[in-house]
Amino acid sequence: MSYSVGEVAGFAGITVRTLHHYDEIGLLAPGERTYAGHRRYSDTDLDRLQQILFYRELGFPLHEVAALLDDQATGRADPRTHLRRRHELLTARIEKLQRMAAAVEHALEARTMGIDLTPEERFEVFGGNDPEQYREEAEQRWGDTAAYAESQRRASRYTKEDWKRLRAEADDWNERYVALLAAGEPPAGEAAADLAEEHRQHISRWFYECPYAMHRCLAEMYVSDERFTAYYEAMRPGFAGHLRDAILANADRRTASA
Repeated sequence: MSYSVGEVAGFAGITVRTLHHYDEIGLLAPGERTYAGHRRYSDTDLDRLQQILFYRELGFPLHEVAALLDDQATGRADPRTHLRRRHELLTARIEKLQRMAAAVEHALEARTMGIDLTPEERFEVFGGNDPEQYREEAEQRWGDTAAYAESQRRASRYTKEDWKRLRAEADDWNERYVALLAAGEPPAGEAAADLAEEHRQHISRWFYECPYAMHRCLAEMYVSDERFTAYYEAMRPGFAGHLRDAILANADRRTASA
């Protein structure tokens, strides 16, 4: 028995365009075609699609998915090895989700960073970006630092209007940096350096003193931590890496002239 591309898309909860793409790159070629050239998928094809979607759900890029499945198909990895690998990946995913659930639970139990706002006020100020999302992790990583203590002290005094001014200032900076990227300004250029310095001063003004050495560390985190990277890349692709390079260039320039 075989199935049309539309039927398979419905079974799997994906688009016909995705199936066409998988066929074009050789990841999932349908086992049959009609005289008119229409794709027809067999049960074996559906099994392979299920495995593709499993690895995609775990975040594997398509070229790595292809390598994993080809190893299995050619006998370089026996079925037991493949199943053990899937079990390991699922276990790791479950553990990660459990940690995320625990973090959310803790965030619901207590305020973080001294933000004394009602849920409605938080949404008004921050939208969907909950500043308490990574409270526990922040405490574990930086809780014993002077910068974290200073940030807690300052934030505990801020009113809703203070948070709104802070957010408006950050949004304005983001818009100007996106415009700089659109204009093709290099990260080592003067315009990017000025915005990098403004970024450092914003942190110092609202949260904690941010010397250039600390700003360098933050810059590296923007590209090494996928959550920070995703935040900047959502505004414009290449934002995170460009900002990192601009911060480093600005720090070099400012400290060399000191």
